[in-house]
Amino acid sequence: MTFLLYDDGGPINYELIVLTSIAVKGRSSGVSEWDESAHLGLTTVAVQAFLAPLDEASGRADLVARRLAEAIRLGLILDRERLPPETKLAEQLGVSTVTLREALAVLREQGLVTTRRGRGGGTFVQAPADLVPGLVRRLRRFSIHGLRDLGDHRAAVSGTAARLAAERALPHEVDNLARQVERLRAATTGSERRRADTQFTIEVAAAAQSPRLTREELRLRAEVGDLLWLQLDAADHQASVRARGSLVEAIERHEPLPARDLAEEHVREDTTRLVNLRLRIYELDRTGQADQLLGQDTGVS
Repeated sequence: MTFLLYDDGGPINYELIVLTSIAVKGRSSGVSEWDESAHLGLTTVAVQAFLAPLDEASGRADLVARRLAEAIRLGLILDRERLPPETKLAEQLGVSTVTLREALAVLREQGLVTTRRGRGGGTFVQAPADLVPGLVRRLRRFSIHGLRDLGDHRAAVSGTAARLAAERALPHEVDNLARQVERLRAATTGSERRRADTQFTIEVAAAAQSPRLTREELRLRAEVGDLLWLQLDAADHQASVRARGSLVEAIERHEPLPARDLAEEHVREDTTRLVNLRLRIYELDRTGQADQLLGQDTGVS
């Protein structure tokens, strides 16, 4: 599926990176099925967060593979979900079948999809079984300064999105944000919480009526979103739900500055937690006890 968005220079062609679906459960095989008539619980505007301008320098196959990988890791495409047939999926993406196959080959090498032959076969999402070691390795790549700088960037984007949402959100968009909070409240596993929290963040930016802010939120979530749920317990989850609920109330009351402050405070708390965890990893690495972290309940299952 291809959307045409417009700026002063005319139409810009953006590719939809296969995220306007939601898994439909219930098959006897336990496999989720792609359903084009539904979407991931996101509004149409939010779905445009998954639209990215083609970067010809990086190649279409790399772009498709990267976007799909980000979505799988964030839980926006569900584990065991079967993707559409290659010809249909390639048409939706506006790429050739050869390009799509190259992208899927990259994902297979990364262990994110698997292909089965024969009746009932196809390409299936294979979410990482154990995220923690990979997340800890990723967190190690950040310096303390880098985490704080990233937090400043996130606060600027999320704060602005919340402020504009309070100014511009329509009633049905506020209702949708409230539903996203309830999804977050009902989430019982780390992957469900990650997915619900990501959707909420994207929807706030979508309610700001800003495609650029929405795409930037998605990019930031892909960079750091799954790290945010490392070392979170039930109390942290409840606090996050309360904070998100307060933000929706500020948006509903059309209070731009309180909405901005709430969003920025949430990011600051995220950043402080990540910095503290990074400091702990420094200490565990120094004493040769880093494996202890991997054996603990991290809330990302």
